[in-house]
Amino acid sequence: MRERTAIHKTVTFFIAAVWMINGLFCKVLNFVPRHEKIVARILGDQHAGVLTKAIGIAEICMAIWILSGIKSRLNAIIQILIVAIMNAIEFTLAPDLLLWGKANSVFAFMFIISIYWNEFVLNKKLALQT
Repeated sequence: MRERTAIHKTVTFFIAAVWMINGLFCKVLNFVPRHEKIVARILGDQHAGVLTKAIGIAEICMAIWILSGIKSRLNAIIQILIVAIMNAIEFTLAPDLLLWGKANSVFAFMFIISIYWNEFVLNKKLALQT
């Protein structure tokens, strides 16, 4: 059980880190200007900078929510929906701006599977053991 708990905590931290890195470094601090270009392509140039930072702040909030453990199942469902919708939109409207082009969808799917497995498989087994 300790091993399973350690794996769950590690994967939870990894998932939160993905949201934090993308939100803080890629969007809020604009270390990856490509993100603002994607937002501009999808939502328009006029407010792309502000919207990119707002999305980044929302991603930072997601990371904090993940680490809090509050309503973790709802959190996982929302994460899965956000990643799926966001990647479908980017795949359709801005594939040339994605790091791996249309292959980004493969990484998004792996991230979704990680979120699902961590919450609905691994965490469920932990809940049953206590």
